[in-house]
Amino acid sequence: MRILVTNDDGIDSEGIYALVRELRALGEVTVVAPDRQQSAVGHALTVSSPLRITPFHRDGSMFGFAVNGTPADCVKLALTTLLDFKPDLIVSGINHGANTAVNVVYSGTVSAATEGMIMGCRAMAVSLTTFDPAADCRAAASFAARIARRIPSMDLPGDTMLNVNVPDLPRERILGVKVVPLSTGYWDDRYDKRQDPMGRDYYWLHGVYHSPGDDQESDDAALQQGYVSITPIKFQLTNREWVARLKPLFD
Repeated sequence: MRILVTNDDGIDSEGIYALVRELRALGEVTVVAPDRQQSAVGHALTVSSPLRITPFHRDGSMFGFAVNGTPADCVKLALTTLLDFKPDLIVSGINHGANTAVNVVYSGTVSAATEGMIMGCRAMAVSLTTFDPAADCRAAASFAARIARRIPSMDLPGDTMLNVNVPDLPRERILGVKVVPLSTGYWDDRYDKRQDPMGRDYYWLHGVYHSPGDDQESDDAALQQGYVSITPIKFQLTNREWVARLKPLFD
């Protein structure tokens, strides 16, 4: 199996390192990832500045290619320019922080996998439910590899990718895997107004995530119960019911 790996936490993150170590047991792994932190950039593409690619070494050996762009840039650049083959699978992660519910819209991790799906590759995103950059990612990487091994044999539609979230628990305390829809969780956001040393105002985003407690069949609920969640995601944005309802008003 040929696997393209990327992320949004940067090519030097512990999450991508743990993921690559596990996936190498499945086949040939190529890493093309941002050269710096790119969380919450969504599906942004770089169009107003040049992209540069730099070989990145880890533990004294070639690890992958660092790109001064977004996660979606990395996938598009890899598939159109860097690689002379089409990967069997694209895996984005391991992200620090859950990508459940509305978070999939903001996530660079999920967007990288989405870009791969749009370009005709099977893809999955993997996230761990902690923002601790020093978190142990080995359990999440192990589950990611187990799921990745099964994807080539799945009859997965071309417009669908898998979004995987892993609870921040020791391997022996993870109860298993649940296939569930996205939850209806949301962020209660605001911007803190602060001042820099020159007395100028600036604003810093701050929010509290609210997960609905009455929804027991969702990704947030599965994680709270100690399960890995898998959610098949497609990005067909048309509200077809309202296409029919609006036609009489404008046609």
